[in-house]
Amino acid sequence: MAAVSAAAARLHHLLSLCVAVAGLLLMLLGGGEASVHEYRGLGFLNKGNAFILHAGSEGLYAPSSPANATTAEDDEDAAAAAVADAFIRFDKITFRRPKDAAKETGSAMVQILVFEIEDREMIGGSAYGGQKAICCTSDLAKLGACTEGSVIYRPSQVNPGWPQLLFASFDGSDTIATLPSRIIPITKTGMYNMYFIHCDPSLAGLEIEGQTVWKNPTGYLPGRMAPLKNFFGIMSFAFVVLGIYWFYQYMKFWREVLPLQNCITLVITLGMLEMSLWYFEYAEFNETGVRPKGITFWAVTFGTVKRTVARVIILIVSMGYGVVRPSLGGLTSKVVMLGGTFFLATEILELVENLGAVNDLSGKARLFLVYPVAILDAAFVVWIFISLAKTLDKLQARRSMAKLDIYRKFTIALAVTVLVSIGWIGYEIYFKSTDVFNERWQYAWIIPAFWHVLSFSLLCVISYLWAPSQNSMRFTYDASENFDREDSLSLIRPGPIASKNGWSLSSSPDTKATKNVTVTSFDGDDEENKRE
Repeated sequence: MAAVSAAAARLHHLLSLCVAVAGLLLMLLGGGEASVHEYRGLGFLNKGNAFILHAGSEGLYAPSSPANATTAEDDEDAAAAAVADAFIRFDKITFRRPKDAAKETGSAMVQILVFEIEDREMIGGSAYGGQKAICCTSDLAKLGACTEGSVIYRPSQVNPGWPQLLFASFDGSDTIATLPSRIIPITKTGMYNMYFIHCDPSLAGLEIEGQTVWKNPTGYLPGRMAPLKNFFGIMSFAFVVLGIYWFYQYMKFWREVLPLQNCITLVITLGMLEMSLWYFEYAEFNETGVRPKGITFWAVTFGTVKRTVARVIILIVSMGYGVVRPSLGGLTSKVVMLGGTFFLATEILELVENLGAVNDLSGKARLFLVYPVAILDAAFVVWIFISLAKTLDKLQARRSMAKLDIYRKFTIALAVTVLVSIGWIGYEIYFKSTDVFNERWQYAWIIPAFWHVLSFSLLCVISYLWAPSQNSMRFTYDASENFDREDSLSLIRPGPIASKNGWSLSSSPDTKATKNVTVTSFDGDDEENKRE
């Protein structure tokens, strides 16, 4: 127990350090993904003959009532009605150009393009089959297809009135151009994209301030995230049901509780807190349109702690701690180090994904964060199954049938979980690789939800196998089980036979040599046990 206490203390200090690092990362992160998109300190990228800034991309549901299905731009009643349903609203969008550019260029304009992803082919064009351009070229202008210097687009045949193009103009030598506040009602469910575009190279260094607000009929949650609010509510209820069952068993047989069962209690408690925090985080996000960073941070942290503790518990159970061995010996520090590293890598990844500007991360940057977590997770899986194989062999050799039965069920549950995980990872890769433009955004919530359901299912199996009961103590470590069959025979080996004349038959050299023979135990060559 002293070794376990020391390991717990080391893990506590390591986790505290990791939380401090994660907190520092939280302060360094900018505004997170939100339905209120703020624009400050962003620059335009040169793509072809256009300068483009991606201003947002969200799945939006059309209102269920057709009463607000209007495209009137200046109708105040329509705008007010849209506020209660689905819309995109522009708030104080201001563009600022350098004074030198204003003197040299004179009048100029910035264009705001909003379109549904199905209309992406309506954007851009080319003259005489050449390279596709976003801004109208002189050749296209001669053909009468567009006005030179403006964004090229064709009206959608499926969605009348779309794409929508708005303008913010610099008059004369003005350095500031403002987009009048307005609302675009959403009348069709889809993935909507917004880009700020200008076609004038003299506007290099253009700065932007302001925000846009994207709203669904049910609130400000992005469409692909909206179902997760109800999902986390259901998962919170599921953890409460599991907790009631577990704590009832715990209180009923509290005299028989094992250290392992205390660890399972911790995991269930962390799971309750994680699901509850995620539900309140999504509820707050849905009300305000901005992620509550404090709640998000603690939801991520509790979830990461839960996953780390769960993996460490499964690993030490697989090693047979408390069942076939009294301590971990020299492996304690390695287990703590692997757990702490996994926590830090997972915490950083989850914070960046939930609080960072995810759309700004390139593929390589995301892989830089994902790879360490995947490698550490794989290390846990390999170490767990290697340890399980050794533990099963020991239980089989010692004929501990009750322990062997529960470990076999535990192994089957883990194997099924790993196989399902591998299959789901393959599906996730297929889903994301074949949905480049997020056209299946309405089903994207299933990807993260599945992992929560899978981990909860495994926790239910473990809770069932190791539930507190009046027979809990039969699964604890028993020192007498260290004696295998040969050891037992050596204990009842007959001593030297004395003859009638008093001479001992053990006085021969062979007998003396026999006395020096030691019986090797089953685990004598186990380096892990030598260190205990």
